[in-house]
Amino acid sequence: MGGDVGCLFALFAGVFPRLALFIIWVARPVLVDAAFSTWIMPLIGIIFLPFATLIYVVLYTPGIGLTGWGWFWVVIAGLLDIGHWVASASQRRQIPGYRGA
Repeated sequence: MGGDVGCLFALFAGVFPRLALFIIWVARPVLVDAAFSTWIMPLIGIIFLPFATLIYVVLYTPGIGLTGWGWFWVVIAGLLDIGHWVASASQRRQIPGYRGA
């Protein structure tokens, strides 16, 4: 039973940034529109780099953009997103019944 809770935590951790960005996009579309000039970039961000996109939208200041510390946090969030992709790829072979190419 203890292993199931870890899987539930991992599921929530993977879904949270996407869900949070989607809720911000629906509840306050002005924030997302100010940060991005088109709707395609936040959509790509939700799919590939959700945490970095979320941090970018939250820290973006209309008219100014991001300053030094804002970019620092976006880069850290991007590294966490990339780390998530790398960890998923490296752990894939440990799935029972997985047949690699």
